[in-house]
Amino acid sequence: MGLWQRLRARWQAPAVLRAAPAIPDALWHETLARWPFLAAATPDSARLRALADAFLAQKEFHGAHGLEVTDAMAVAIAAQACLPLLHLGPPAEALGWYDDFVGIVVHPGEAVARREFTDESGVVHHYDEVLAGEAMERGPVMLSWPDVEAAGGPEAEGYSVVIHEFVHKMDMRNGPADGCPPLPPGFLGTSGPRAARAAWLAVLEPAHEAFREQVIIAERFGGAEPWLDPYGAESLSEFLPVACEAYFVRPARFAQEFPTLPPLFDAFFRPARHPLSNR
Repeated sequence: MGLWQRLRARWQAPAVLRAAPAIPDALWHETLARWPFLAAATPDSARLRALADAFLAQKEFHGAHGLEVTDAMAVAIAAQACLPLLHLGPPAEALGWYDDFVGIVVHPGEAVARREFTDESGVVHHYDEVLAGEAMERGPVMLSWPDVEAAGGPEAEGYSVVIHEFVHKMDMRNGPADGCPPLPPGFLGTSGPRAARAAWLAVLEPAHEAFREQVIIAERFGGAEPWLDPYGAESLSEFLPVACEAYFVRPARFAQEFPTLPPLFDAFFRPARHPLSNR
């Protein structure tokens, strides 16, 4: 029986029987050592561990192309997926952000998805897209294991495909991804959902436009390469998860590159630290 299956059975037991963490100590400490940004995110990893416990109890992992998803792989994915939820309430409440799906498909390498689009003339075009991950609205999450492993590495600063796809999931809670997740009542002192969305976009959109210009200058005119993944220039819906990866994985550098965004993200992901957020 896999770790997540044992955890599912455990979380169905009375609370008194599941007070202690079920992820083995050695495995948890190995995970924190392998991905140091997880340990750096909080002085007390017990909260993240409890979230990962509950996450593993709720989700089902499937290996594609014969890949065996080990306990270590499952815990690594769970810990990174739960990092954005760390300050959003007790595990049952926080994991409500991810309650629209169960399955997580892990590929041994990049996945190739068959796509199609119809141009302005009505002609249908087919093409292949190579993916490191994908989150489907009200559907499963797909991840490439080598990309999961690469999170936080020096060759990919500010990178975590798991955080990227699970922030997409948060964004999709109120419909197709558009760069603005559902915001809590009183967000940034606003008086309603429309005002909260306007306050969010008033900060995020200018940062995205400035980044998009930086990417264009680098690609077309030989300007300085941006630190953040250029994929974030594609759209606001991609800029949000790309920025959130860096916010969680390399917060100090992210604050230097995008000084307007940490206060906005703090207000959403760490509401207790932001006096204008009412959650």
